[in-house]
Amino acid sequence: MFSAFLSQRRRRRAAEDLYVSAVSQARAPFFFECCGVPDTVDGRFDMIALYVFLLIHRVRAEKTQESSAFAQEIFDAMFRDMDRNLREMGVGDLSVGKHIKGMAKAYYGRVAAYEPPVESGDLQALEAALLRNLYRSASAPGPAAEQVRSMAVCVLQIVEHMTKQSFQDVMGNRLAWWMPSTDERARIDA
Repeated sequence: MFSAFLSQRRRRRAAEDLYVSAVSQARAPFFFECCGVPDTVDGRFDMIALYVFLLIHRVRAEKTQESSAFAQEIFDAMFRDMDRNLREMGVGDLSVGKHIKGMAKAYYGRVAAYEPPVESGDLQALEAALLRNLYRSASAPGPAAEQVRSMAVCVLQIVEHMTKQSFQDVMGNRLAWWMPSTDERARIDA
């Protein structure tokens, strides 16, 4: 019984560490500067939601009870962080739950939009999903088609890179995140 508790505590801590790592990647200036993701509260939430989706997608690919529990811990870490951030932003205690419920609904909507094109590697469908969800708060005229394409290519590269890493490395927060190299960034910017 005690070992199960310790195991659960370790899994929760590992999920929190991995979530923090995903947030760090989601905040990379490259996405906002080169891919045209709106640098707003909504844009940042959407990037975090995208990275958490990609992370959970990788973890669930293991199709084990352990991976399912770990994916849930990552999700829980995200929403504990969102709750904390809302409170820090001054959202009242009585309305935090309502905001979290809306954020969870938004997250699940994005999962439903991103999962099929990520699974199939369909670049055009992923571009459409990103345009509807990630770029939803972009001011007129919105992102250039090349920026949306670049973001979609990046997402598929991240997925491919993550699938090559072991579940143990992911759980141990030894995941090597993919970011475009300087040469790749030059091609994306061109």
